[in-house]
Amino acid sequence: MKRIMFGALVAAMMTAAAPQAFADGKEIAVIVKTANANFWQNVRKGAEAAIKEHPGYTVNFQGPAAESNVADEVNMVENAINRKVAGIVLAPSDPDALVPVAKKAWENSIPLILIDSAMSPAGDKYYQSFLSTNNDKAGRQCAEELIKRMGTTGKVAIMSYVPGVGSEIGRVGGFTSYIKEHSKIEIVGPFYSQSQMATALNQTIDIMAANPDLKGIFGANEPTAEGMGRAIAQSGKAGAVTAIGFDGNQGLQDFVRNGTLKGIAVQGSFQMGQMGVQTVMQVIAGKSVPKTIDTGVVFVTKDNIDTAEAKNVLY
Repeated sequence: MKRIMFGALVAAMMTAAAPQAFADGKEIAVIVKTANANFWQNVRKGAEAAIKEHPGYTVNFQGPAAESNVADEVNMVENAINRKVAGIVLAPSDPDALVPVAKKAWENSIPLILIDSAMSPAGDKYYQSFLSTNNDKAGRQCAEELIKRMGTTGKVAIMSYVPGVGSEIGRVGGFTSYIKEHSKIEIVGPFYSQSQMATALNQTIDIMAANPDLKGIFGANEPTAEGMGRAIAQSGKAGAVTAIGFDGNQGLQDFVRNGTLKGIAVQGSFQMGQMGVQTVMQVIAGKSVPKTIDTGVVFVTKDNIDTAEAKNVLY
């Protein structure tokens, strides 16, 4: 009798430790940091393109009104779990806050694919794959491109977005490390826009006014870089300040074309959505997938903006 009870306990523990059977729903929940940015809408397009390869399945795309609304994103994941979705593709807006709901998805046998930003190590076992730009590498590339254009001395401001987000930590960390390793540039900031374009615009105007000797500036995501670009243009400093942005919406492309920005590092946002859905469908089908997948960046300048390589990532 004791052996039977012990065997049942071990079986229960194994089930709790490693859920095997996935949920049998037909909805794939794609939950991003905010629905109000072209970058994430391009992720949506990729997800909707991928789901067409899987008749009977649908994509439900959601995101909070702002990236700083972390609690709203947590609730969206909770609701997806309660709806018993077939799988979740998630861009976590906070590395720690999303871990409990990631665990809940795992406990409910719902496969979870992360895109764009990582979770803290506590959440590692709760997702099957993480698809993203190598943000440290991308940040270093932006710093390298900036140094090529402005030299190894002077003052550079870092305009960042939401502190503590996985992509921000890697991107700004990589940029900062490269600057310190390869130049004598003085760094001002980082300053955080909370991914609000208007906030970034006002911050940039204030920083340029407070630092009239500013030689360079880095805008670390789409709304931040666009606000930065508008501030440079409004201040009449286009071309006088070496400005590098991140992401590739139409506004940022226009700034590259007119010389306000010297270049933009553009992620494969469409690819994140497309490959995110493809990867979660592979997991549902019982196939093994890599734990990490690099979706890459293209550095776009006035010289290559009309090439096929650039057009494949711009949006």
